[in-house]
Amino acid sequence: MARAPRIDLRTFQQELASRLATKTAAQVESSRLGLSSGGERWLVRLADAGEVITMPPIVKVPMTREWFLGVANIRGNLFSVVDFAGFMGHATAAASAATRLLLFGPRVGELNAGIVVSRVLGLRNLADLAPVPPPTGAAPWYAQRWMDGDGNAWQEMDLARLARTPAFLQVGV
Repeated sequence: MARAPRIDLRTFQQELASRLATKTAAQVESSRLGLSSGGERWLVRLADAGEVITMPPIVKVPMTREWFLGVANIRGNLFSVVDFAGFMGHATAAASAATRLLLFGPRVGELNAGIVVSRVLGLRNLADLAPVPPPTGAAPWYAQRWMDGDGNAWQEMDLARLARTPAFLQVGV
């Protein structure tokens, strides 16, 4: 069985950046980054996502919640690393080659943090999705909920609100 050629993350990000540069502001605003975590599909505004990187080495911090994986040195800066599935109350999936760290972008604020997701699902255009009511009792950082043509639910998250949520910020036990 032949393996598909691998593309490195830097090349992927450079190609994505060049494609986005040719899009109008309205087209970029209607695009979302699709993620998978905890068996659910998530959408993030491109302006809120800093970058997506492969999992760096993480140093565990004692006396912290189980979902707080620790800190990582990324280009000389320390970033808090949160297991997003664990934060949501789901079982943590075993790390795989598809596991990624989504770093918060500058629009989110001064928080050097990132969430671990099972995989990146690529860009989704909101024009291809239909809005549906949010789940009952949704967290305040939940944004619009969407349904695709195949009947899959996509929950958009507001990373800036997530970054200000006390439950997200209280990592100590």
